[in-house]
Amino acid sequence: MSYGTGEPAKPITSIMNAAREIVYLSPPASVRMANCWFDIASVGHFWVRRRFEVLQTLAGNLIFNAREMAEFGCGSGLLQRQIEDSYGKKVTGFDLNEHALKQNLSRMSPVCCYDVFGRDPALRGKFDLIFLFDVLEHVDHADDFLKSVIHHLAPGGNLILNVPAGQCLYSAYDRADGHVRRYSYATIEDVVHRSGAEIAAWTYWGSPLLPLVAFRKLWLWRVRDEKKAISAGFELRSGALNKGLMRLARRESIPQHLAGTSLMAVLRIGRDR
Repeated sequence: MSYGTGEPAKPITSIMNAAREIVYLSPPASVRMANCWFDIASVGHFWVRRRFEVLQTLAGNLIFNAREMAEFGCGSGLLQRQIEDSYGKKVTGFDLNEHALKQNLSRMSPVCCYDVFGRDPALRGKFDLIFLFDVLEHVDHADDFLKSVIHHLAPGGNLILNVPAGQCLYSAYDRADGHVRRYSYATIEDVVHRSGAEIAAWTYWGSPLLPLVAFRKLWLWRVRDEKKAISAGFELRSGALNKGLMRLARRESIPQHLAGTSLMAVLRIGRDR
């Protein structure tokens, strides 16, 4: 299972579904990502909201100034919808997971089924800002994957990625969700350097949540059922709990380089590549 097959992109076709139109540049394929996560996650979930707040603090100006934006691994379109609602801009979404694409929440952004390893010549250098949010940790060969994503980035453009942080926190939840690894700044820097990019800005975030994520590891260590692990590790059954965790998550300054449950970084690509 992977996030791409390397097959050439197919001629563009599209279908209509109950949610929205999907443009098929590649055939759908299985990915290392639990479908049940998409059934739980929403734009109202405190973690999704806090991730967007961190993005706005770290790189909101890049979104405001971007001409063409894309998200690889867009899934059900949570980030696309947040950018649409906050900035009134489109973000072209790419994914291979048809289950997630059919649930995509974006309202005006194109949604495409696409194998990033196909490196469609028509998409080379098309986007000046690309998002890679919580995707890289699902990929075995992160270097090759990141290079394929960068194929679509314009010279002088920026790529913003988010990954789970702290390998010591790796748990049954990570396994159920298809995570190969969690990252530190040092390990993400190695991948970025080998891809030919450089880190322009970065931050850990989620430091107030560290005790909870550590507890989740202990709580779920014997759970083997994928749906149970995802539900127990991410689903919130109380609005009050969601609000309380949001207040807790906000109790940190951004950017910060000490520790966190996630890491967000802005990558810069040279104009002469």
